[in-house]
Amino acid sequence: MVAKAIVGEKIGMTQVWDEDDRVVPVTVLRVEPCRIVQVKRPETDGYSALQVTYGTQSADRLTQPEQGHLDKAGVAPGRKLVELRIDDVGAYETGQEIGADVFDGGERVDVTGVSKGKGFSGTMKRHNFSGQKASHGAHKVHRKPGAVGQCATPSRIFRGKKMPGRAGAEKVTTLNLQVVRVDVENDLILLKGSVPGRRGATVLIRSAVKNGAGRP
Repeated sequence: MVAKAIVGEKIGMTQVWDEDDRVVPVTVLRVEPCRIVQVKRPETDGYSALQVTYGTQSADRLTQPEQGHLDKAGVAPGRKLVELRIDDVGAYETGQEIGADVFDGGERVDVTGVSKGKGFSGTMKRHNFSGQKASHGAHKVHRKPGAVGQCATPSRIFRGKKMPGRAGAEKVTTLNLQVVRVDVENDLILLKGSVPGRRGATVLIRSAVKNGAGRP
């Protein structure tokens, strides 16, 4: 059950020390207060979600429909509109703000973001192929994929074949990350471990959908 969610910006990674003086690698996320623009309910929209915006934006950069949508909600323009899918929206209303204090230290969260783009990559990097022989007659084929299709019948490569191509830049969700620290004054959330995406990327943080109880 997704009870809470918020939008954040990946700042980078660092390390902190816990109560036992052990080093904990953390990802720092900036979580600016999110203003609720629209509350979507199952009886009217078919599902429950919160449409939010964050940051500041000049009204001159908005289209008329966007400006009208924000004016109707009485919300100042933000950098972008993001939808947070949560199960129960009964406690939320238009114009309300959601801040970093929505999560507490020790909670488990899932983080969704767009992974780093790797550019055009071969099959060993893109699909974890093992490669071909290093010796015994192999010549300049060590990182090639090998045979990829048939000769006369059907004389083509089937759709979905693992081939070289653009790698990365995909939507990725990392599950059950632990909230190490919440800094409400500076709008920061520190998560144990890594988070998908480059520095400055927008990420979606929501309460964990799988049970992470008992994990260190």
